[in-house]
Amino acid sequence: MRPLLIPLWHYLRAFSIIWAALLAGNGVASLLPIKLPGSILGMLILFLLLCLQWIPVHWVKPGCVLFIRYMVLLFVPVSIGIMSYMDTLMAQFGPIVVSCILSTTLVFVITGLSAEHLRKKADGEHHDV
Repeated sequence: MRPLLIPLWHYLRAFSIIWAALLAGNGVASLLPIKLPGSILGMLILFLLLCLQWIPVHWVKPGCVLFIRYMVLLFVPVSIGIMSYMDTLMAQFGPIVVSCILSTTLVFVITGLSAEHLRKKADGEHHDV
């Protein structure tokens, strides 16, 4: 019986920490004067706690592995919800495609320039990009 309780405890602890971070993020989001998703703020709080090593990584790893394993199932409700806005998406297809292409290109350029700058800095060159 005991070997069954230990993994159960690990999952319970992981989900409790993730859930607490989500609740904290929702609480912070409700206090802010601007609209930010509480889930994003919660994950930032969890990230901060892990970076500061206030929470050991092995405490949340079992829950994270399980979430990642079944992530596809978590996107099903979102995908079905998007289908209800198909007429709006089709009406705005052009601007959506243009913004996706421009933002992707911008991310590629900035990432490439940053990587090149860091590579030159690591090699001892001090040329500005």
